[in-house]
Amino acid sequence: MELDETDRQILRILQENARTTFSEIARRIDMSSATVHDRVGRLEDAGVIQGYHAKLDPKAIDLGISAIVGLRVEQGREQDTLERLQEIEGVQEVHLTTGEWDVMARVYAEDADALRELMFDRIAQMDGFARSQTMVILGTPHESEELPIAAE
Repeated sequence: MELDETDRQILRILQENARTTFSEIARRIDMSSATVHDRVGRLEDAGVIQGYHAKLDPKAIDLGISAIVGLRVEQGREQDTLERLQEIEGVQEVHLTTGEWDVMARVYAEDADALRELMFDRIAQMDGFARSQTMVILGTPHESEELPIAAE
């Protein structure tokens, strides 16, 4: 789908706050609400907009520890590992990567004991698992889910 500057403006506004009403978006970009509604529908249908989510504070829902996990898997088992990791509760992100680790994952757990259980009892027991390195996140001074949307 080819994006024009109006589409890009709509996307920027929705990234700031996905709850922005069509009428507010229309007011900000000087367009009718119906036209904004149609454009957002097209962006959703084309897969440019993939969903709307509430961003939660992990600690508020008893997920007090987070880590980045590098995984080495047996050659040829990468896809199977990616699929299995997605099924494990606590695994938030899964990435196929280049470099020392075949897969990088971001995980959340209640505490250190729960993280140990996640790593040793769930992840390390997967078929194809070779080794891993777990890096506990001590703080997150910057995190953004907004993608840069270049001007047309």
